[in-house]
Amino acid sequence: MECPDCGGDALVLDVPADLREHAPDGAARVAFCPDCFSLTAAPGADASAEPAFERLGPRAPTGRAGVAFALLCGHLDSLALHRSRVEVLVAAVEDAGGDPLLALDRLVAAGVDPGFDLQRRRTQLSELL
Repeated sequence: MECPDCGGDALVLDVPADLREHAPDGAARVAFCPDCFSLTAAPGADASAEPAFERLGPRAPTGRAGVAFALLCGHLDSLALHRSRVEVLVAAVEDAGGDPLLALDRLVAAGVDPGFDLQRRRTQLSELL
């Protein structure tokens, strides 16, 4: 699916029922762009049975942790606005066996540029937690 913000190739992910309140419009399926971190509801898009989580960065979380991490990344544009969601999603990544701060470190090292200072957000997130 094409990203509506940057035109990149977005990942289409099925969102587990307990995380849908943190997805845009409570969607069961979302499109996450690993280039600009755009997160949009994608009800009509086809989700892959095995999403390409490696597009989120080197050794990115996969499975449930990968979906929670993608949702988390989609809310990093404003920690103040999305604080409660971010806290829940960090816990969801950790509960599923992922390390969200390490994954963000890897994205920073890979030079991902989502349109905001990812290193600064990572530092702010660490302080928030």
